[in-house]
Amino acid sequence: MMQQPLDPLIEGYLSYLADVGRKTKRTVIDVRCTLRRVSEAMGTIRPGLPLWRLELRDYLRWLEQERQAKRTSNSLAKYVSHVRGLLDYAWRSGRAERNVLDGFGIHDAVSRTAPRSLTLEEAQQLILACPRSRALDRRNRVMVLLLYGCGLRTSELVSLNVQDIQRERRELDVLKAKGDRPRTIPLPDAVFTELLAYLLERGGKRGALFRTEAKRWRITPKDVSEVVREAARRAEITGHVTPRTLRHTFATHLMDRGVDLAVIASLMGHRSPHETGVYLHVLPKRREAAVRQLRKGDES
Repeated sequence: MMQQPLDPLIEGYLSYLADVGRKTKRTVIDVRCTLRRVSEAMGTIRPGLPLWRLELRDYLRWLEQERQAKRTSNSLAKYVSHVRGLLDYAWRSGRAERNVLDGFGIHDAVSRTAPRSLTLEEAQQLILACPRSRALDRRNRVMVLLLYGCGLRTSELVSLNVQDIQRERRELDVLKAKGDRPRTIPLPDAVFTELLAYLLERGGKRGALFRTEAKRWRITPKDVSEVVREAARRAEITGHVTPRTLRHTFATHLMDRGVDLAVIASLMGHRSPHETGVYLHVLPKRREAAVRQLRKGDES
């Protein structure tokens, strides 16, 4: 059953997101769901008024209703961001006198939990626990190396093709990235060496970089998770270790070495360094160390 279209201005905004903002189909669907949700709620709070004619107090009443419905802080922050974008579009197109949500946010209410990452010793232990005796073992080892050495998402790893490896430049092209933001990642020497050996053994110049052993199909995210879980078991690392853990470890270890936050954001495919800022939570001494370095400079 097809849903009724939203207000023409909202439909125009959604088309703008897709055509001009180049947002992914999934993102546009997500925004549409939010705007339909708030439109239906506001129909009972302030019936007959479009979203861009409402006051801030109307949105505060709506947010309170969502809180009472047990919506998480992350969900509320997302809703506000989606509606703020629409109101900004309405203001710029002359349909509203102002954006009542401009500058309004509930990000401070969002609890940012530091993602789990491995210590350097645990990461080394994990790599050492990946055997090289069989072809399947060597494939799995390269998968773990790319997750940790390049900070790939699981979806990015399974989407890699042989032709994405730029051997002359020693770089990896991540073309199917989250948010349609492709990027190029330098390959660490140790990763590049083992990747080259794997490519020679695999053979072929095109197609999926990693394939299943039985039917030679492209691997799935479930396959990747099983490989990482088994490696962590052999390494005797306690706790839940996932492909995302290795991605977080990549970012954390770079930050621990003093790599600029903007560089890490670029390598990880984040829209801005703000997204990468969560990794500062795992380095509680970094700000204090920076201040100490500044004082040393003043004294010299």
